[in-house]
Amino acid sequence: MEREAEAPGARFPCSPAAASRPARSPAGPAGAAAMAAVSSYESLVHAVAGAVGSVTAMTVFFPLDTARLRLQVDEKRKSKTTHTVLLEIIKEEGLLAPYRGWFPVISSLCCSNFVYFYTFNSLRALWVKGQRSTTGKDLVLGFVAGVVNVLLTTPLWVVNTRLKLQGAKFRNEDIVPTNYKGIVDAFHQIIRDEGVLALWNGTFPSLLLVFNPAIQFMFYEGFKRKLLKTRLQLTSLDAFVIGAVAKAVATTVTYPMQTVQSILRFGRHRLNPENRTLGSLKNVLYLLRQRVRRFGLVGLYKGLEAKLLQTVLTAALMFLVYEKLTAATFTVMGLKHSQKH
Repeated sequence: MEREAEAPGARFPCSPAAASRPARSPAGPAGAAAMAAVSSYESLVHAVAGAVGSVTAMTVFFPLDTARLRLQVDEKRKSKTTHTVLLEIIKEEGLLAPYRGWFPVISSLCCSNFVYFYTFNSLRALWVKGQRSTTGKDLVLGFVAGVVNVLLTTPLWVVNTRLKLQGAKFRNEDIVPTNYKGIVDAFHQIIRDEGVLALWNGTFPSLLLVFNPAIQFMFYEGFKRKLLKTRLQLTSLDAFVIGAVAKAVATTVTYPMQTVQSILRFGRHRLNPENRTLGSLKNVLYLLRQRVRRFGLVGLYKGLEAKLLQTVLTAALMFLVYEKLTAATFTVMGLKHSQKH
């Protein structure tokens, strides 16, 4: 009997080898099914496609992310719009400054999305088992995949945030400059000077922010199911638009926590609480209150324009590349590609 593993945006049948594999293991049939779902060819294809899609999209729109991060972290910067911040960065720091920190960010993003897509699809294949998915299931799967992703990849994001901001000209004198020679040296200095747990700075808000991709995937899958009721497959425009809308909703809902996350990951503010490790609830509330006290409620959404511009376009392009790459891969491998849910 053919087993199908349902993934974000599509369901694909198992490879012939996987389908014919005997369901025997020390854990019994249930354990064999779980191992087959986790180690399936489909999950690997989706993970690679998700990673490639995210790297492609982030590379194209990387300057927008640079502007967003400056607006979040450099609280005393007077410029409020994306284009003015980018013009200031280019004028003061050089033409290539908007791409500073590209490699560590892309490396982290590639690992992060590989983990997320692989976990999401493996769990979905195990839970849904070829049946029609639901909005509730998509939300739960997205949340669990997000938690796994955060715990495994937060150290990479802490390092890439600092490398991306290294050498930047800040208006905020409370920011302590860094001098890292690269990814490995950044890991070494952080562990030596701040302790190994500093690599997980911002973990608490990051765990809260797993609702962001969970909400994004929930809306994406929901919109997709509705569209596929009237057509056989998504067009490029369909994937781009619903990916953009889903990300816009998720970003707007969770943006204040994203700001706190960026500040904690950067971790170079002299006025931060004495212990930033993991970004406890106390520190998160402290940073939220501090921001509201300085800038009002609107301060919680400082940089939202840049974030929406960057993240919506990035997510839209990522889903477009992801859908096309998974479809092409399964076609080349001679496997059935069904987008119907």
